Amino acid sequence: MERREVSHIDRVRSVIDDDAAPAASAVAASWRRCVTLHGLDPDARRAPDLIEAAALQDARERLAPLLRAARKPLDRLFAAVAELGCCTLLSNIEGVPLERRSAESDAPDFDARGLRPGAVWSEAREGTNAIGACLAEGRALTIHRDQHFHTRNTGLSCAAAPIYDHEGRLAAALDVSSSRESLPGGVVALVAVAVAEAARAIEAAHFREAFAGARILTAPSERGAALLAVDRHDLVIGATRAARLELGVTDARIASQLPAADLLAGGGEAEAALQNAELEDAERGAIRRALARANGNVTAAARLLGVSRATLHRKLGRLGLSQGH
Repeated sequence: MERREVSHIDRVRSVIDDDAAPAASAVAASWRRCVTLHGLDPDARRAPDLIEAAALQDARERLAPLLRAARKPLDRLFAAVAELGCCTLLSNIEGVPLERRSAESDAPDFDARGLRPGAVWSEAREGTNAIGACLAEGRALTIHRDQHFHTRNTGLSCAAAPIYDHEGRLAAALDVSSSRESLPGGVVALVAVAVAEAARAIEAAHFREAFAGARILTAPSERGAALLAVDRHDLVIGATRAARLELGVTDARIASQLPAADLLAGGGEAEAALQNAELEDAERGAIRRALARANGNVTAAARLLGVSRATLHRKLGRLGLSQGH
């Protein structure tokens, strides 16, 4: 056993024995879980597990809508990191990569290291790694070289970010990995920013596809893509995880027929954030045309628009219109 490997194993054990370390470091917390919860050995030499081809195909089919939404963001992300000798991976919630982008010349090395579709990179099976720890904690994490639990993975530098589905539930992880020793920590930190942005782009694209027939309202948020889907009655029918956290939206509130106006109550930043000028102008124009065709009759105009009379009255008030318009 090489001296570097012995040093890594000793370091892992010393951190695990330090009761205060897990509270101060996500890596230390993951190392502790690897030993106490998953029963792993940092010196284990086995190769990463691979699921069967049929199981991989089934996993892809179950996540098909999200994979479709991820294609363009994945391609853009890989184009940005390809020259660094990186690959991009999109895994499901079990930590199994379903998609990979990599240069053809680097593919054999990534395959040998298990950075390939079908490999199992959950924390429980592969120890501390960016995909596994990201899914375990539900947040973006970077695992650089000897921060990995297994000695055999300490040559990797990885950055991962979680992806939440259209219902705000953790569904996948996006990862960029490299085995180049020349890749400095500062560059990995920049890659991590690109990974987080790509994950948010995938969430937004997936949400818009899931609610393709709805009006989408956007709220600026540091948490990610804060989007609301609103039906023709101005009721909220969907919200991204960022919107749920930012505005207090829950499944129960959506099921109770939550008016979008309730989230705007009191004005202020929330109202300003959710107003979308282009959508309002389009809606205002549609209402004016319907009123014109109905000679100002609200009931007839509501019928033309396919909404209730009460909903149209609420829209008139919100948009500053009157029957005379």
